[in-house]
Amino acid sequence: MSLIKRYIEEINSRKEKVLSVFLTAGFPDKNRFIETAKTLIDSGADMLEIGIPFSDPLADGPIIQYSSKISLDNGTTINDCLTWAEELYRYSAKPIIFMGYANPIKKYGTKQFMKDSLNSGIKGLIIPDVPLEEYGTFFPETDERPEIILLTTPSSTEERIKRIDEASSGFVYCVSITGTTGVKESFTSDNFENLNRTRSLINKNKMLIGFGISKAEDVKKFSPYCDGVIVGSAVIKSLMESNGLNETSKLVMGLKDACI
Repeated sequence: MSLIKRYIEEINSRKEKVLSVFLTAGFPDKNRFIETAKTLIDSGADMLEIGIPFSDPLADGPIIQYSSKISLDNGTTINDCLTWAEELYRYSAKPIIFMGYANPIKKYGTKQFMKDSLNSGIKGLIIPDVPLEEYGTFFPETDERPEIILLTTPSSTEERIKRIDEASSGFVYCVSITGTTGVKESFTSDNFENLNRTRSLINKNKMLIGFGISKAEDVKKFSPYCDGVIVGSAVIKSLMESNGLNETSKLVMGLKDACI
C-alpha cells in the first residue's frame, strides 16, 4: 500500500482529518526557511507541502505568487529545495511533499529530479501543469520516484475523476473551486455537491481538499467531504503580515484543532 495513504488512514482512524500545510521554499527568507518549516510541523501540520518557486505559477493565486517571487529573488534553487527536504526528513517522520511546475523540473532533468527527490526523503509530488493526458510522457517509468498526486477540478467529468484516481498514488488533490489558490470568504452549495460527487468516485486513494480553505470554520465545513484539507495562502499571508512565527503557529494549531 502507498505510504502516504497508510499515513492518512492512520490519522483518519483516530477520527481526525489530515492537515497538509503548503509553504513556499525559501520564504520568507532562505535563512529562516528551515525554522519556519519546523515550526509549522510542530504546530500541527500532518504533512508539509513545499512549493518549488517558479516565475509563472499558473495554479497559484496572488499571495503564493508573491511568495514565489520573493523566494526567486532570494536565489532559491531546486538544489536548495532538495537540501531543505533532506533536513526536514531527518527532523520529522511526517511526509514531505514537493509541489512544483514542469518547466524547472524538465530543466533540472525529470528522471534525475525524481531520483534526487526520493533520496532527499520526499514522499509525494504534485505538478499541477502536467495534465492526465501528459502523465505517461512526463513521468519516467521508474520505481525511483515519489508518489505522484494528481488534481481534480469542479469541471472534471466522472470518467476523468476515475482515471485521475487510478493514476494517482497516496491521495487525490481535489480543487474545491474554479480558479486559483487563495483565501475565499464563502462557498456555494454547488461547491459541496461537487465535492460529494468527487469523493464518491475516488476508490483507490484518499482525498484531500485544497484551494480557498483559510480558517477553522472552513475546515469544519469541508471535513465531511474529505480525508483531509490543504491550506496554503492563509499560512503564507500570515507569514507576510507577522514579524515572527507566533501568529502563524497559532493559525496552524487552530486549523489542526478543527480537524479533530
